[in-house]
Amino acid sequence: MTRLPFSQIDAFSDRPFGGNPAAVMPLDAWLPDETLRGIAAEHNLSETAFLLATPDGPADHELRWFTPMQEIALCGHATLASGHFLLAGDTTRDRVTFATRRSGILAVERAAGGYRLDLPAIVATPHPLPDAAAAMRAAPVETLWNERGYALLVYRTEAEVRALAPDMRALAALGDTLFVATAPGDDTDIASRVFVPGAGVDEDPVTGSAHAVLTPYWTARLGKPAFSALQASARGGRLDCTLAGDRVSLAGACFTVIEGVMHL
Repeated sequence: MTRLPFSQIDAFSDRPFGGNPAAVMPLDAWLPDETLRGIAAEHNLSETAFLLATPDGPADHELRWFTPMQEIALCGHATLASGHFLLAGDTTRDRVTFATRRSGILAVERAAGGYRLDLPAIVATPHPLPDAAAAMRAAPVETLWNERGYALLVYRTEAEVRALAPDMRALAALGDTLFVATAPGDDTDIASRVFVPGAGVDEDPVTGSAHAVLTPYWTARLGKPAFSALQASARGGRLDCTLAGDRVSLAGACFTVIEGVMHL
């Protein structure tokens, strides 16, 4: 029997039961992909992060993310949770880096009130998305697309975003796409909700990768390099977003809620 320790961490939250939960599991060697998918399905969270220390590699650790259905190219909240997992266990370090398979080198560092996550900026450009707009059951004022699978639907008000009740089956039929609904915020600069039913996650509570798309869009629209953001899911999460060239910096806290061992 193999014993695999793990932590469940609420990312983008300074308290339990907020933000977005991610499981973080350090490994001594990569397990077969089928086993990793099974572990992620057992956790049944939007993402499970797997870490492998690589002291002689280009980064401190290799990092991979799985939904309950599949491996994905980028996950912000599980990267933040992975940074918290490592930095909370080693107070002598202030920064940790991760080598990923499809998103390059990512980093998490300590910051006031929590951590700062470095991600690549993902620029979406205007593009008609009639099927996505219809599945949202509410007409956006603008739609944008990035070929990595990010659909941005812009609404007039936070209230419209909060009121959305998408047809999840219709969205899932459009493929493994991350649908981001956004609008100006009421008590933050912007608000958003995120839906990924094609990857097995109907609504994601707080999504770092979505803010890698939102940040280039909103910094240009707001005319400033940084802004505050609310992801208006049931759990909710708040982020501070900054654009620096072709990188996005997201600030947020983390809270470890479960530490355990999985037996295989």
